[in-house]
Amino acid sequence: MLSGRRLDLLDPTPVDIEIEDIAHGLAFVARWNGQTHGDFAYSVAEHSLLVEELYGRMYKSATPKTRLTALLHDAPEYVIGDMISPVKAAVGPEYETLDDRLMAAIHIRFGLPAETPKRLKAQIKKADKVSAWMEATQIAGFSVPEANKLFGIPDPKIIDGLSIRLRPPVEVRTDYTTRVETLLAAL
Repeated sequence: MLSGRRLDLLDPTPVDIEIEDIAHGLAFVARWNGQTHGDFAYSVAEHSLLVEELYGRMYKSATPKTRLTALLHDAPEYVIGDMISPVKAAVGPEYETLDDRLMAAIHIRFGLPAETPKRLKAQIKKADKVSAWMEATQIAGFSVPEANKLFGIPDPKIIDGLSIRLRPPVEVRTDYTTRVETLLAAL
């Protein structure tokens, strides 16, 4: 890793996880396989910031700990990349095992439970689907009816005032790191 840490992907440990490595990696991993409009790829880091914001709007009881969990929901992708669901399915259960091991190490590193509770995971997934709807309609070329069919119809109050703005990776990396640090300070 750029931090100098050696991360064993098959046996990751929390001491080898650094937020700077996560933020850097996620800022350079493109969602939608890079097939989006604009001058910059829409990164997993930017997506994660949006999911955390949506989660906070959807669940008024959100705490810094649950918001941090939402922000880190795709953190393993900093080293394993973002694969579309059909590819994940084709790779098989080994992908999920690798993802779970990395997520556990990341969570422990930042003081979260190794495994996300099922209810919280489902809530974050709902925010993730709203984010996917926004991404699909704003930058990935989907029509609203297409996005509605694939991701559901989002509550207009939840997305009010939010828009996707593609930015350089360095900006997104800084914002991601800052947001993690803010949430950690509030724990």
